[in-house]
Amino acid sequence: MKRAEKAQRIRAILDEIHPAPPVPLDHESPFQLLVAVLLSAQTTDERVNLVTPALFAEAPDAPALAALPTERVLEHIRTCGLAPTKAKNLSKLGAQLVERHGGEVPADFAALEALPGVGHKTAGVVMAQAFGVPAFPVDTHIHRLAARWGLSNGSNVERTERDLKALFPPESWNLLHLQIIYFGRSHCPAQRHDLDACPICSWAATKARKREEAARAARGGKRRTARSG
Repeated sequence: MKRAEKAQRIRAILDEIHPAPPVPLDHESPFQLLVAVLLSAQTTDERVNLVTPALFAEAPDAPALAALPTERVLEHIRTCGLAPTKAKNLSKLGAQLVERHGGEVPADFAALEALPGVGHKTAGVVMAQAFGVPAFPVDTHIHRLAARWGLSNGSNVERTERDLKALFPPESWNLLHLQIIYFGRSHCPAQRHDLDACPICSWAATKARKREEAARAARGGKRRTARSG
């Protein structure tokens, strides 16, 4: 099956299983989404959603964040991964939004990526979900599934993004970004996954990929047995 045909079938399955997935990070503005996405690096969405209500109560917008001491920001986000670095970046981000963008989040990839702590993926999420601009942000989950399904070779996230954008029409990118994330959580986990029972992996993954993952799972099982023994 050609990649284009595979992509079309995958899109139909995702439309059926996750027709309207919500943005998993709680927010009420582009600013709050930007902060939440920045916090989500090496941290679960659930954890981010636990810490942002108190943070946003004190700093609901860029001017308020810029005025909040970095130590206070850190108190709010201490349970997130890389919290000290993120607290410093958030303080700088608030200040730069005020100084350079009038306190508003710019709807521009280059301007977003110039902000402290904001990389290409974070910028893509904000452009897609806050401003409706077609983007295909590739996180580790999307990168993993694209390789597992044979839509990209898995060499790096930049290559995966290019491959996915070539396979799917721009008007579908923002929805597919969320659909693939939710499908990974509901049907296609990274570990101990039965590819033959998966609605997509069962036919999209190659025989070589299935053998590779089965061997990896077996090695992992042996390590767990050895530790428990």
